[in-house]
Amino acid sequence: MIGTKNGRMRLMSDDSSQTKWRIRTWLLCTVTCTTVGMVMDTSIVSAQEVVTVQEILADPSLFHLRQITLRGTVRNVQPLDPYEIPAGSTCYGGYLFSLEDDTAMLSVAVPGLCGVPMVKDPDVEDGARVAVDATVQAPSHGGYALSFKGGTIAMDQEGIVQAIANRITPLAE
Repeated sequence: MIGTKNGRMRLMSDDSSQTKWRIRTWLLCTVTCTTVGMVMDTSIVSAQEVVTVQEILADPSLFHLRQITLRGTVRNVQPLDPYEIPAGSTCYGGYLFSLEDDTAMLSVAVPGLCGVPMVKDPDVEDGARVAVDATVQAPSHGGYALSFKGGTIAMDQEGIVQAIANRITPLAE
């Protein structure tokens, strides 16, 4: 069949092949966007995996450097004096606290801001209910724990399991 467009003659099969090409392109874009969205949703869910303190303490190496979410009550908030990191910068405003859930208690470190001298109170208070998005650091992996002596205690020697807070969110009571 022959059709006209802009005064030119062309075959209808040309329209059909362009339509097929557009549909294929649309389908490919849709499938790609859907797949990327599903992968992003999966990574967000796994980064927000809620675990108990006891699960971490039972097998710390399983959780080493994993992003997890803990929920519990803040205990023993202790501001840190300025400390120096191995790169030579001094960090200010860091603090430690224990997070207690129904199963156990875990040390949580909130690193200070490095290179910017400042005075800052901790963002949490004793007794506050919080969700903590954190990275777990297990012993025997060559890392360092943040403590009152700064960031210089080798975790291999101390056997410390610690969560490094990335974000702390108050929970409604």
